Amino acid sequence: MDTINLMIEEHKNIKRMLLVVRKASFKVLQTGEINYEDFNKMILFVRNYADAHHHGKEEKMLFNRMVDEIGGVAETLVKFGMLVEHDLGRLFMTDLEQALIKVKNGDNEAKIDVIANAVSYTNLLQRHIDKEDNVVYTFARRKLSKETLRNIDEECESFEKEMQEKKIQERYIKLLEELEKKYL
Repeated sequence: MDTINLMIEEHKNIKRMLLVVRKASFKVLQTGEINYEDFNKMILFVRNYADAHHHGKEEKMLFNRMVDEIGGVAETLVKFGMLVEHDLGRLFMTDLEQALIKVKNGDNEAKIDVIANAVSYTNLLQRHIDKEDNVVYTFARRKLSKETLRNIDEECESFEKEMQEKKIQERYIKLLEELEKKYL
């Protein structure tokens, strides 16, 4: 298993969801109506597939090894770039969830917060994915030892098998496809 290629493939799924989130936000702008169930599904996808599954692998398998083995530039790139952006994405999702609750409880003005946090997340992740695909992963392949890359691949393969047994990938890809049919 090539972990970096797998992560690039997962990025494609995440970008598909970003498009759904943007389209759902535009629908709120056009109609003023919020489909809470759909937005909650989007948040579930982001938290469980994009963050826990995908970002979890980056943080536990790749980034820490980049910092340990490469140091310097890798440490700056990871700690002050990628990890900060992961946390900012988590903040947008928390703020989106809170805005949805406010609207549901009658605060109509919070609709702007729903749109703002959802679209801010999509913009952040588009740029973040581009940096990872074109800079971070390339840098990791070039600078990490073959042994380290092989160890990451083995660890990732084990993790992916465990997640397949729990049907994590299958569940969230189905959720993505369901929302795509509705919004795209």
